[in-house]
Amino acid sequence: MNRRNFVKSATAIAALGAVGIEHADCVDKRKTIKSFRITATRSDFEREPLIRKVGFKGNYLSELWQSAVMLQGDSGIRKTGVSTQSVLWSDAEVFAANSEPAGNALMFALTERALQMIKGQTFDSPLDIVENIMEELTDYGRKITGNPHLRKTFILNALVSVDNAAWLLYAAENGVKTFDNLIPPAYRTALSRHHNKVAAIPLISYNVPIDEIIRIADDGYFFLKIKIGQAGTQEEMLQKDMERLSEIRKAIGNRTTPHTKSGKLLYYLDANGRYEKKETLQRLIDHAKKIGAFDQIAIIEEPFPETNEEDVSDLEPIIAADESAHTDADALKRIEAGYRAIALKAIAKTMSMTMKIAQTAHKHKVACFCADLTVNPLLMEWNKNVAARLLPFPGLDMGLLETNGSQNYRNWDKMSTYSPSYGMPWTKINNGVFLLDKEYYNRSGGIFEPSQHYDDWFK
Repeated sequence: MNRRNFVKSATAIAALGAVGIEHADCVDKRKTIKSFRITATRSDFEREPLIRKVGFKGNYLSELWQSAVMLQGDSGIRKTGVSTQSVLWSDAEVFAANSEPAGNALMFALTERALQMIKGQTFDSPLDIVENIMEELTDYGRKITGNPHLRKTFILNALVSVDNAAWLLYAAENGVKTFDNLIPPAYRTALSRHHNKVAAIPLISYNVPIDEIIRIADDGYFFLKIKIGQAGTQEEMLQKDMERLSEIRKAIGNRTTPHTKSGKLLYYLDANGRYEKKETLQRLIDHAKKIGAFDQIAIIEEPFPETNEEDVSDLEPIIAADESAHTDADALKRIEAGYRAIALKAIAKTMSMTMKIAQTAHKHKVACFCADLTVNPLLMEWNKNVAARLLPFPGLDMGLLETNGSQNYRNWDKMSTYSPSYGMPWTKINNGVFLLDKEYYNRSGGIFEPSQHYDDWFK
């Protein structure tokens, strides 16, 4: 089925139901904030193949759908928001229960349903959209997926394009031209920095060969995200993970870098909830100590299933929450359980929810960083705007931004031309970092500027 015909089908389905520079000039001086009414909506998508299958959560992705929506306001202003759908990340059960295209179709149907819900409605802020429709949209999602335990991240992933378009429409209606002024005052303390560099984190999934990992280190990357939690029983998984960590340690463990306080490369282990027991994870940690890799583990992210609520404060590395921190309330529960870092995903959980989560973490002095969803180049700039404004991550003097699209998309170079920032210096990775200058902050990475590629879908 081609893209245009699918849209009609999905519509029918939906019808069923600087290091440490504080930013001091971001005060919004406008006396009144205009509400905005959504008078027209449209949606579409395209499928982007991956170079090779990407493995995590014990499964594999072969493509990612890029969806976009158009929102029009009373004034006639039209804005386009984009999203990258990742069914496997957002709900592995939905991914496993359906073919890959069918899972994506279900998520796209949720996006279309959200548009139906907000058309003709008036909102004071984009924050109100997610808050007002989340519960009803979740019920609808459970119905069409047949999954009564549908995860909130599945709903939020479906809402990213809607949320982005709403923020752009809100900004245009109110004369907001920078990301700093877009942030509501209640959330600015968490997003107040203007770093002059942000670490770029590459992804090393299960099937990335060792020679490619060596090339990644040769290119100057120094903070490496390594997928653990491989397929199989818990014992099989653990053995595979220990072997993988040993291989990586042997290949690049002695490399040095000027970017970390220890001078060593740092590892970011992402389990995606595959470790069922703390004891199993402790065996992996003990193995890391045995091979001399323990002091290089900066983060172990989402080691346990979401239903595992045991305290992790006794574990030595920083334990970070990702999928389980769906909302600010969920993030607080993880913080109270001893999690010392939160992975922010403005490109997967909406910018609206990300602002709330970031502020909650900031209030409790918990570190934040920005994780990827293998998103397209335009969405990477949305994520970078957040990473550039967070407090420095422990052990570094900069923010953290995972970005692995260039490693995984077959058409990354072509996709890069769709971004208004195409060719700009801040899109380039230099010795493992993005260098951000005054022009970057003046233009907010280009996110307020039109993308002809996506806008053309709705002409």
